[in-house]
Amino acid sequence: MAEYLLETKNLGISFGGLKALDDINLKIKKNQLYGLVGPNGAGKTTVFNLLTGVYKPTTGTFYLDGKELTGKTQEKINHEGIARTFQNIRLFNNMSVIRNVMVGLHNQPEFKCTPFASMLRLPKHFDTEIRCREKAKEILRIFDLYEERNNLACNLPYGKQRKLEIARALATNPKLLLLDEPAAGMNPNETEDLMRIVRRIRDEFDMTILLIEHDLKFVSGLCDELTVLNFGTTLAEGTAEEALNDPEVIKAYIGG
Repeated sequence: MAEYLLETKNLGISFGGLKALDDINLKIKKNQLYGLVGPNGAGKTTVFNLLTGVYKPTTGTFYLDGKELTGKTQEKINHEGIARTFQNIRLFNNMSVIRNVMVGLHNQPEFKCTPFASMLRLPKHFDTEIRCREKAKEILRIFDLYEERNNLACNLPYGKQRKLEIARALATNPKLLLLDEPAAGMNPNETEDLMRIVRRIRDEFDMTILLIEHDLKFVSGLCDELTVLNFGTTLAEGTAEEALNDPEVIKAYIGG
């Protein structure tokens, strides 16, 4: 078994000769809540794009549970166990809340059905559909979205849309869940509720979570460890208290 669930080694990417990320070395243990923070333009989302196959690294490698995934396709990386959410919510707006989660569940072999069985409406199709729907209901209860399960996703308030996107990502049964600014646009009560849910996901699903967040109170109250980026390089790393009190981090955030 690998010592770290996620490990990046000298990970970097250049666009037209401009280094967007350089020499990123993350070491995240199983079941950790790990934060990736930094000012706007620091390269945080670029890290997520590398880890999920949106971009291919120019330099370096990364491993999930000891298996190298560098350069793999987005689909392959997802099947290996990395799921993510986005800064801008990407739901199937004209599908019901429960259907959005069921889409994620179909990534798992136990909830797949052959086109032949579905087309002919064989018993296997109905059995799979029932089990998938029941599992989706379980996930929606964790996110307090069960009562809205039959509503269209587009009709949910903003905070609940954020939670639904996380629920759908969780439904793919990942080893590593990447959350890109999950608390963005939420009010204090919604943010507090989200912190509770993220902790519950980590504990109940034995999940490892890497998150990007600008709300430093959210990060410091939730994450075991942090890496702080600035201009595409690592500025500091360590516990939340150590990293956020680093003089160079304070300078990067407030200037001077």
